[in-house]
Amino acid sequence: MEAVRAQAQEAGRGHLAGPWGAGSPRYLPISEHGLIGDLRSAALVATNGTIDWYCCPRFDAPSVFASILDADRGGSFELAADVAARTKQFYFPDTNVLITRFFADDGVGEIQDFMPVVDDSREADRHRLIRRVVCVRGTLPFRARIAPRFEYGTVPHTVHTQPGQAVFATPRLKLALTSTVPFEVTAGDVWSLFKLHEGESAVFTIDRVGGDVAPRFCAVAEAEREFNATVRYWRRWLSQSRYRGRWREMVHRSALTLKLLTYAPTGAIIAAPTTSLPEQIGGERNWDYRYVWIRDAAFCVYALLRLGFTDEAEAFMGFLSEYVRLDAPRAPGTMGPLQIMYGIDGRRELPEHELGHLEGYRGSAPVRVGNDAVGQLQLDIYGALVDSLYLYDKWGKPLSSAHWDSISALVDWVCENWDQPDEGVWETRGGRKSFLYSRLMCWVAIERAMRLARHRGLPADMVRWGRARDAIYRRIMARGWSAERRAFVQYEDSDILDASLLMMPLAKFISPTDPKWLATLDALGQDLVSDSLVYRYDPQASPDGLQGEEGTFSICSFWYVEALTRAGRLDEARLAFEKMLTYANHLGLYAEEIGHTGEQHGNFPQAFTHLALISAAFNLDRMLG
Repeated sequence: MEAVRAQAQEAGRGHLAGPWGAGSPRYLPISEHGLIGDLRSAALVATNGTIDWYCCPRFDAPSVFASILDADRGGSFELAADVAARTKQFYFPDTNVLITRFFADDGVGEIQDFMPVVDDSREADRHRLIRRVVCVRGTLPFRARIAPRFEYGTVPHTVHTQPGQAVFATPRLKLALTSTVPFEVTAGDVWSLFKLHEGESAVFTIDRVGGDVAPRFCAVAEAEREFNATVRYWRRWLSQSRYRGRWREMVHRSALTLKLLTYAPTGAIIAAPTTSLPEQIGGERNWDYRYVWIRDAAFCVYALLRLGFTDEAEAFMGFLSEYVRLDAPRAPGTMGPLQIMYGIDGRRELPEHELGHLEGYRGSAPVRVGNDAVGQLQLDIYGALVDSLYLYDKWGKPLSSAHWDSISALVDWVCENWDQPDEGVWETRGGRKSFLYSRLMCWVAIERAMRLARHRGLPADMVRWGRARDAIYRRIMARGWSAERRAFVQYEDSDILDASLLMMPLAKFISPTDPKWLATLDALGQDLVSDSLVYRYDPQASPDGLQGEEGTFSICSFWYVEALTRAGRLDEARLAFEKMLTYANHLGLYAEEIGHTGEQHGNFPQAFTHLALISAAFNLDRMLG
């Protein structure tokens, strides 16, 4: 073992394709990962068997493994065949149990990665990650290196061992590693070399310990029970889906991914489980997405409700009721009754700072924790939220009187403030503008509330609300339309296009066959669409306060599919949708953006992308009959 360990240390830490350190890239593509989780935290597992992103015990906790952000300092859990091998990765059918397979000359082996989900996750006191290694054919040697780097690699740890167990400890967090195969400890890391014959298995587990939770050995038999229980959980959850359309596998994978992004203790839904994966390699557009964006979460509720998943919508309603205070103090004229985002525990302060000691994915600094956009004014969130509540009342459970009081207060505020400039849906840092999308979603907030009031016979100032709704409509038609461009535009009195305009027919603001909308759809197709992929906007024409370029935005690409669908251009819509499916990774997962050569950029996987895929597939399938 000493010789192998020395070889690895000399080669430097990197992802391992064959014998330790041999020709290994320091960073695999973002798309070469799968996601596992337990509705409290998540981990990224690379196709070479390395866990290179893991936060414990929750999504927004400091990382334990973060080699995806710094291959040398971030820490990782490497586990792989100790010979040259081809690898393939897939999900155990209809679950979030991830299988990574190794095909070598003398055998075939696999790693089964999963986190058990406790039925009542609100009361869960144990957080566990299980890695079960199985030799399925022949004989195969394996290697493991467990190298945690706590608090984003800033806090040293100690290691205490006893037979079959090592406890990594810092003042704030203790993790117990148990192993059914022998291991050694060197310089704070655990190393193991072992060989399995056909039918044999080995188990590694990581448990968060402390307080009333003591380390617990996970034997092969217990790992088998946990595996079966986890498979049953995910299959039982997915069986609630009502979708039976053409793209069932992709839709269900997207639904399973959205479920992984929910935080069971509070009902929160995060935008993505990662931070600072870059929108452009070497660029500065690197953000922390491990929080609850009101917009993203509301759209997630819509997508899951469409498929028949009502519990998640109800849990998010609980989050809103418990943590989102509409009477919280605000600086006059700057913020509305809602923040655009919250912590998964409902906290309101999310200060942004840079981790200068980490080099970033492929050198893409800065690495950021927290998000200063929390202080922005983004008026569109009111429409997204009220629309999701309207749909929850329609497809889920009737809204309570307390919910209606909150909606009424929000709509009253929107009626007074819809014409303020804001930072907009894309969170630009180049100053506030009168964005058309913000106006559109303010219209949605009022219109959906009026529908709900009429349907339920609820009290509402319909005259005042109607006046404001109509004023927004006339303002968009008068100042959001460019006769020169023959299109609706990004912000008032401009001639710049923006992909958020694709929501106009989707939100039922305008007929999908209205001549003005069809002209806009053609203009967007000419200026912002590249082989079905859609850019948000042109940052050269509309500076956003940031340096560099970005790739196409995948949610916009699926919006484009849906806009084509509603316009009756079904052949174009289906072709664009099928093309988009080719940009998914090997597991059906998407990051936020797609680069010039089809590579995935940005935080991964992205809720926005997967919820838009569900909506596009549902509506296209229905139109195709």
